[in-house]
Amino acid sequence: QVQLVESGGGLVQAGGSLRLSCTASRGSLRPLSLNWYRGTPGNEREFVARITPGSTINYSDSVKGRFTVSRDNAQNTMWLQMNGLKVEDTAVYYCNSDGGVARRSWGEGTQVTVSS
Repeated sequence: QVQLVESGGGLVQAGGSLRLSCTASRGSLRPLSLNWYRGTPGNEREFVARITPGSTINYSDSVKGRFTVSRDNAQNTMWLQMNGLKVEDTAVYYCNSDGGVARRSWGEGTQVTVSS
């Protein structure tokens, strides 16, 4: 199974930007539909964005127009460009394949904190 590692989180002021990366430490991302989810303590993880191998993309309504998901199969990497960040975007962000989501198998994620 592919192992995914998230990076790029940090502390940013409201209105700022961050770019998250999701890299396969083992295996290829090429055949996979990939997702970004985010979670806060005490809450279920929330869907953020999804990109298929053919780059069909879906976003949650809460991030549409502000976040952009992309991938480069040659680099075995997916990104989430986050602009216009809001305090309510504060969360741990996770990347996962459709299979990983279904198995509820999650990595460590990367923390994004947006200050007011």
